[in-house]
Amino acid sequence: MAYDPHKRSASGMELRMTTTFPDVTISTDRLVLRPFEEEDVTALAEMMNDEQVTAWTPVPHPYTRAHAHAWATSGSHAERTAGRGLVLAVTEFLTHRLVGAVHLRDTDWRTRTTEIRYVTAPWARGEGYASESVLAVARWLFREQQFERLELRTAADNTASQQVAQKIGCISEGVLRNAWTVRTQDADGSWSDTRTDLIVWSLVPEDLDDADADDEAYGAYDAYDNGQARDARTARPAHAVAADWNRPVTR
Repeated sequence: MAYDPHKRSASGMELRMTTTFPDVTISTDRLVLRPFEEEDVTALAEMMNDEQVTAWTPVPHPYTRAHAHAWATSGSHAERTAGRGLVLAVTEFLTHRLVGAVHLRDTDWRTRTTEIRYVTAPWARGEGYASESVLAVARWLFREQQFERLELRTAADNTASQQVAQKIGCISEGVLRNAWTVRTQDADGSWSDTRTDLIVWSLVPEDLDDADADDEAYGAYDAYDNGQARDARTARPAHAVAADWNRPVTR
């Protein structure tokens, strides 16, 4: 269900609410953020089996090819169609290689707020891809979807994720004590759950004023509907090589 953007309530206030995100692809200078496809299954399974992902997220371990197939072909798409949020695979523009993923969730369409979670493949860490992709999504949310708040929550000891929040200009709002569970690896290689605090971060439209001056570092972004995105991908250089998580938070 969507509301007519030109319709007005009895009080005369304009109603601009919708209940689903568009089927969108977002591009930066280095990255393409697009819906997951079946071709991503192998790379997704490899990424989600990384020890850092196992430690900081509640994804199944081991994360099997069946888990990856279900998420890439149906689960991630259902997040959008059901109105819960949006899941995008993050890929390198030139190689099409899977860099990571971003997940908008717990979306409140009345207040125009949502939470973002993200994960980065081990080989791609340290390149600024997480910051670049999250910032591109934030710009799209605020400028094109008229959202008013983007929230991040990071485990207290996950300094890499906290650095991403700080780098894109998020404000730390406080701590949710004993609010999350992370996993630690035991001497025998097994994993145990451990309680931890969560740090709450937020980004609102005015916070991007300073970030917009940093376009040279992150690159400008473009957003396409699904058909335009497919056309853009097929037009890339000939030498380019085609190549349920709940809280992916890593570099």
